[in-house]
Amino acid sequence: MRLLIIGALDGQLTEATKLAMDGGASVAHAPSIDIALASLRSGRGADLLLVDVMSDIPQLLAALEAERIHIPLVACGTQTNAAAAVNAIRAGAKEYIPLPPDAELIAAVIAAVAKESTDLLYRDPLMAKVVALAEQIAPSNASVLITGESGTGKEVMAKHLHAYSKRSAKPFISINCAAIPEALLESELFGHEKGAFTGAVAKRIGKFEEAGGGTLLLDEISEMDARLQAKLLRAIQERVIDRVGGTKPISVDIRIIATSNRNLEAAVKDGSFREDLLFRLNVVNLKLPPLRERVGDILILAEHFIKKYSSANGLPTRTLSSGAKGDLENAPWPGNVRELENTLHRAVLLSQSDEIGSDAIRMPDGTELSQAAADNNIASQAAQTAQNIARAMVGRTVADVERELILDTLGHCLGNRTHAANILGISIRTLRNKLNQYSDDGLNVPSPGEQRSNVA
Repeated sequence: MRLLIIGALDGQLTEATKLAMDGGASVAHAPSIDIALASLRSGRGADLLLVDVMSDIPQLLAALEAERIHIPLVACGTQTNAAAAVNAIRAGAKEYIPLPPDAELIAAVIAAVAKESTDLLYRDPLMAKVVALAEQIAPSNASVLITGESGTGKEVMAKHLHAYSKRSAKPFISINCAAIPEALLESELFGHEKGAFTGAVAKRIGKFEEAGGGTLLLDEISEMDARLQAKLLRAIQERVIDRVGGTKPISVDIRIIATSNRNLEAAVKDGSFREDLLFRLNVVNLKLPPLRERVGDILILAEHFIKKYSSANGLPTRTLSSGAKGDLENAPWPGNVRELENTLHRAVLLSQSDEIGSDAIRMPDGTELSQAAADNNIASQAAQTAQNIARAMVGRTVADVERELILDTLGHCLGNRTHAANILGISIRTLRNKLNQYSDDGLNVPSPGEQRSNVA
């Protein structure tokens, strides 16, 4: 983890630096906000800013926002700086650490704010096969495309690949292609020179250069504009980029990992994604199975999230009742691991005891998970029935289908022409004309008070 400390490096802040380094962080120091911004623009990135509370934190946050540099910020200062601490939090600081620093507190804040858990937890054989393939190809420099439904853990898998690669000591940089407006994504990726466009107040190193020697994750690559896809293709093929407003090409040495929850082959066919770019990205494809297909992982993930959120909320670690375990394993999890995590976070907060029962495992609207699963079962059955009916109609004429619908509806109404016409949305005259035609064709048409007895 890369930590940038901003402010006067006096004794107490020096101690904070030492504690962070003891915790495995790579620490850099900037004595002022201007120097810190220059460091970030130059590509010497950071995962967390630890800022002296007496610095102008609102100014720093405004500058970061203006230049679209998204890094969490934690303020620190002496315990007597209560008003400054409140102002820092109001301005947008994630946390406040009192000085002199406590080793456990700094470790906890760094873990909670600076990075998400990258533990790749699995037990299911289906997931184990994917992980084995990932670890097999990790030492190579081949581009990797990670696909799967939203919430299956594609970014966690990308970090796992990086950790097992020969580039693990170098940066892992991620950029979400869907979260940044098209007009700004190019400068985010490739950087820009001062004055290249309105708001380019200084030269800025892009993600390609920031990831130098390491790994660049292009998250949700399918959402990238076609024009930019061409520039990305050149960068991958030639390992050369051009900053926006730049005059000379810049060589880069990175490994590309891309993710998508869309079918990129279909996107190629509809013209929204370049086929040659897909070939370049898809040297190896890791398709992550949805959680409903890796049921063996549900409980191990659930226990991990319960431990995580019990600790985060200062609660004793909860356990799952047998009923709750059954509910979790039987749920469809359309939101996959992300939905499971959110559900267990709620359960930790809603549980009235140290054991999490079925009543505490609820959907966001308050519905118990067991009821939501039952409703999903009914909906799935209804969808299957509708699909079967649709398939049965294939190969039949519209006249045949219309005749079946009219006669079935009339039978349902016990031969009452008026009710049947209202249900069908046609006039009584049209219905009578149709029925007369069916009678002439030799079909059995229900009389008033009769159900339909046969079709032909």
